[in-house]
This record gives sequence, C-alpha cells and structure tokens, in this order.
Amino acid sequence: MKVTEQGRMSKVLLFVSSVLLCCCQTTRAEIFTSIGQMTDLIYTEKELVQSLREYIKAEESKLAAVKSWANKLDALTRVSIADPEGYLAHPVNAYKLMKRLNTEWSELESLVLQNPADGFVSNMSVHRQYFPDEEDETGAAKALMRLQDTYQLDSEAFSKGKLPGVHSNAVLTVDDCFDMGKTAYNDADYYHAVLWLQQALKQLDDGEEAVVSKADILDYLSYSVYQMGDLPRAIELTRRLVAIDPSHQRAGGNLRYFEQLLMKQLREMNQDYQPPSEEPIQLGTYSRPKDHLPERESYEALCRGEGIQMTEARRSRLFCRYHDGKRNPRLLLKPVKEEDEWDSPHIVRYLNSLSDEEVEKIKELAKPRLARATVRDPKTGVLTTANYRVSKSAWLEGEEDPVIDRVNQRIEDITGLTVETAELLQVANYGVGGQYEPHFDFSRKDEPDAFKRLGTGNRVATYLNYMSDVEAGGATVFPDFGAVIWPRKGTSVFWYNLFRSGEGDYRTRHAACPVLVGSKWVSNKWIHERGQEFRRPCGLTEVD
Repeated sequence: MKVTEQGRMSKVLLFVSSVLLCCCQTTRAEIFTSIGQMTDLIYTEKELVQSLREYIKAEESKLAAVKSWANKLDALTRVSIADPEGYLAHPVNAYKLMKRLNTEWSELESLVLQNPADGFVSNMSVHRQYFPDEEDETGAAKALMRLQDTYQLDSEAFSKGKLPGVHSNAVLTVDDCFDMGKTAYNDADYYHAVLWLQQALKQLDDGEEAVVSKADILDYLSYSVYQMGDLPRAIELTRRLVAIDPSHQRAGGNLRYFEQLLMKQLREMNQDYQPPSEEPIQLGTYSRPKDHLPERESYEALCRGEGIQMTEARRSRLFCRYHDGKRNPRLLLKPVKEEDEWDSPHIVRYLNSLSDEEVEKIKELAKPRLARATVRDPKTGVLTTANYRVSKSAWLEGEEDPVIDRVNQRIEDITGLTVETAELLQVANYGVGGQYEPHFDFSRKDEPDAFKRLGTGNRVATYLNYMSDVEAGGATVFPDFGAVIWPRKGTSVFWYNLFRSGEGDYRTRHAACPVLVGSKWVSNKWIHERGQEFRRPCGLTEVD
C-alpha cells in the first residue's frame, strides 16, 4: 500500500512539474513590473491550486475504484486457482469467467485509461499565456538586487524577510538564495553572486534542508570570489569543495591554478602569504563595481533619506498658501492648497488635487493597457524600453472618460499653462524594485529630434500626480541639489524643466527611487512649449 501511495504522489508531482515546465517555455518579452498586474497572478494561482485539488480528488476516486476491482478479483482468483477444474465444473463460474475476461476486464481497462488530468491541463492552458517566463523571473531577481544596493540591505535581511519597518513571513530558502546567486553569476555580476551564494551556504551550514548540494554552492561561490580578486578566500572555498567531492571535474584544476596565481602575485609584491579573513562575506566585504551612472552614490543616498540638502535657511524660504491660478474662475471658490517643496529650482506640491474616486477611475482605465514603460530615444525620437526605467505605463486621452478630461483641465487651471499641446496623461505603476534612474524630462541640445515628431517643442514643465502612498521607498529625488519628495496619495508636484529663455534647467535631473515595499501609482503630464508664448513669456537672460 505504501509503495502504491508513493507512486501515486510521484505521478502527481511529475505531472505538475511537466505542466509547469511547459508553461515556463513561453517566449513573451514581458516583465512583470506592475503590482497592478501581478495581483492578477495571485488569483490565477489560487484558481490553479483549486484545479489541482480537483485533479487529485479525481485521481484518488479513480484509484479507489481500481482498488475495489483488485480486491474483488483477488478474492475470485484465490478461489479459482485453488481448484481450477472444480471451479470451472460449475456452469455459472464458467460463464462468469468468460464474462469477466470479455467485458469486465475491458471496463477496467477503460477505467485505467481515463485521464482525470484533462480538466487541470485545460485550465493550465487557459492561464499559461499570462504566466511569467524566464525573463520575468530574472527581472524579479535583479529587482531584489537593485533594492539591496539602493537601501543597503544584506542578503540575510532579505532571506529572513526583514525589511525596514516591515515584519513579514516571506523568507528565501537555500535554493532561492542559490538561484539568486546563479542569476547574477550567469550575468557575470560576481559581486551579487557572492552575496547570495554566501547566504545560501550559510543557511545550508546552519542545517536548513535544500535540493541544491553544498558542492554546487561552493563551486559557483569559489569562482565568483576569485572573480572579485580575493584569491586566499577562493582557495579556502575550493579546498572545502575538494574535501566534499574529491572527484569534482573542475575543483582540482581550479585549486592548483588559484594557488599558483597567488604565489606568483606574492612573489611579485614581495609579500608573505596571509590566510583569508575568517569574517563571513557580507555587504561591504567587496566594493561594488562602478556603473554608467555618475551620481549613483548620491542618488541612492537620497533614496534612503540621506544627504538631503534642506538647511534651516532654505526651509525659512518655503511657504504654504492657497492658490487660485491667478483668479481662475474654476479656482476662485475652491482654491488649491499649495506647498513649497524646494526654493530653487522652485518645486511645489498641491494638496487634494485628486480625489480617491478619480484615482480609482484612472487606475481602472489604465490597468487593461499597462505595458512596459518606454523612454524616447534622443537620436530617433522613437519610444523604446530601457533598463533604467522599470515600470508599466499606459496613456489616457481626455476623450476616453470625463475624469481624464477633468484632470487635464485642472492641470491647466492650476499651472496656468495650456495642455492642448501637452502629451497624453501617462499612468505608471511601479512594482517589485520599480524605478526610473536619474534623467531629464526635457531634450538637450545634443538630441534635437527627441520631440520633433510631436511638433510641440520641448517639455517646458512636469506635473506629477501621486495616486498611492508607498510603504517604503519610491521617493522622487533630485541628486543635483539634494531634494527628496515623498509620495502622498492625492497630491501633485510641479516644476519647470526649462528657463523662460527656453534653455534647459539641468538642475531638474531627477529619479524615481525603487519601490521597496508597496505599490506606487503615479500619473504625469508633460507640458510642451507651443501655446505657452503668452502664458509664460520669455525672459531677458538665459537663466530667467
């Protein structure tokens, strides 16, 4: 009986694994960067679990019927085999034997050939097109590494679900950490590979069970440490690997190579051998490699709330007021509350600029069409995706719904700028590690064709609506002058990208910090130059 039960469960697990493997072989180039869309996957998974339970129930029912047949036939054969001739001497027994072999065994064969998995497979097929693929999984892993870097979180904190201000049961197993490390390793990102493989090794050494072997972890970890330039530790880790698996195909050769290389380096520098540090590898053990972003450190510090250049003198120049859009008829009876966020360049926040009902309607309209957010190629002017902008966005026209038309009109009333030449309202949802690295909203002199197709000039101003609060992370930061603006649902911020002369204000280079915990919804309006000639007249100097 035990063997039968184990065999049945093995069959179920093998079946599910094969179905999931098929599901992972889709070729969609989508990345699940929107919490709004990922919530649909939660309900999909719940439905699939229910379908799986129904399949198991059907398999158990089928097995129970087969067992009943087996018990009945076993009893009959025990009697017939004891005295075959005597048994068949009775005409009823002879008839029933003929009937069993001709009819009943055929019925049993049909029962065994029934496939209760058909319903489950059909359900999987329906949902398969919406499943994340390997690129999505890799993107999610890199998002965790992005959060790890920006908010200076060590791998152990992540693996135990300990995020700033958040208590969660979401933990990473040895196998999860190993897969994270492998993702980085396959991308030649040995810095993150070391951090995650070391965490996998630590949890395995602490007694946690895993599918991956210690030898596999040491194999990847030792080479990654070597790539980080730490030969003594690479040698120590490789020796551990050789001790576990003396016949490992690479370990022996790697160990000899590492030892010879270290001896050569020591001779050249006329130094004695120093044993590797006994301190475990952790955040800060190795320097993080530099990348393409010159203000990486200041940008990430601001995301953590560090390095904010808000002095008392500057704070004394910030005020709040009621704003009626220079006596705009629609704002006279109900002016908006305006707060100064920064003095120079001037950044303001408008309170209660979107109602909860408007927020929900905008999200409702945007969700079905959310797609990977794009940036405009400065050379061609064509919209394209970029690794430094990770979110999903949708564009909404005023004619689609009265709410969108009303929001557009409100933006015009508050700013005093026409939105006739503005871009459509863009709605963005930032999910796991969603961000937009430091960038300019306006086009620079070396990219004159960025907005040529629009025929409305450069982006003179940005109006940004916050449509959600964010539990942790997700700030808008300006690295040039050290400003941080935190999301507050129902508020909007506004700033000019161009001076009155039409020259770009390079101080407005800004970024959307990665979302650490929560879901960030924003909508923005990029207002262009054309039509503003009398609403915002030119200045007399380049920086007016």
